[in-house]
Amino acid sequence: MLDYLDNFWSIYSNLVLSLGTASLLALSIYLTLSCGMLAMANAAFMGIGAYTSSILTMNYGWPFPAAIAAGMAAPAVVAFLIGKPTLRLSGVYLAMATLAFGEVVRLIVIRAEGLTGGALGLNGIPQLTQWWHVLLAVVLVLAFLARLRRSKIGRAFEAIKEDETAAGLMGIDVNGHKMLAFALGAAIAGLAGVLNAHLTFFIGPQEFGFDRGVEILTMTILGGINSLFGPVLGGVIITLLPELLRSFKDYRAVANGLILVLIVLFLPKGLWNPAWMRKVLGLRKKGVTP
Repeated sequence: MLDYLDNFWSIYSNLVLSLGTASLLALSIYLTLSCGMLAMANAAFMGIGAYTSSILTMNYGWPFPAAIAAGMAAPAVVAFLIGKPTLRLSGVYLAMATLAFGEVVRLIVIRAEGLTGGALGLNGIPQLTQWWHVLLAVVLVLAFLARLRRSKIGRAFEAIKEDETAAGLMGIDVNGHKMLAFALGAAIAGLAGVLNAHLTFFIGPQEFGFDRGVEILTMTILGGINSLFGPVLGGVIITLLPELLRSFKDYRAVANGLILVLIVLFLPKGLWNPAWMRKVLGLRKKGVTP
């Protein structure tokens, strides 16, 4: 049994740990969606965190904890800077603006070849991420978001999502809370980028483009934002799909788009929907097979 587990871990350890980083990414966009913002910059924030920590550990010998802190702080600061003009937008206009920002980040990474490796990316990143780093990060982020959701700030997020104008009339600082959600989401995405970069040895600008942004959104929409476990579930499913459907790996972006359309049409609140679960349990109590 122990030999089997050792063999399994040696083969699939990166995949298992990738489930954790995917969960962090899904939770990062959960924050902005919970505040009523369709922001698509999380892939870029992930890239900023990954490149920041990788450059610091490779070129300057920073210890891993300090690199993690820097990898979270850098995207949060950038989010604050770009949030001033972009968060005035809403809906599809905010999505377009944040997607454009992601493309700008990708082009900057390609142009700064001496620092980032350009289009070829950074290779030979020290493998510092351990399994307990990922587990601890997911647990801490879930605990923090659960506490935040029950707090005054979390209730303000919900009010802004339901009706931004009414929330403002109630005395809620709408712009301030939006900025907070945007910056916290960026920090969590940066954390995922740090852990992923020091797990896979290599990062490149193509990993943080439009396709990754759509993938992150798909994770959260698939799982649902009614509970913190929804984004985690979505992240696990979307990460495992390419492994389960290896023959369709060239159509991964198409599959993600199709999943997103189907979920919006048939399960608009995602797979983890407490109301749907209560309905199923109610049918079972009556002796009806759902």
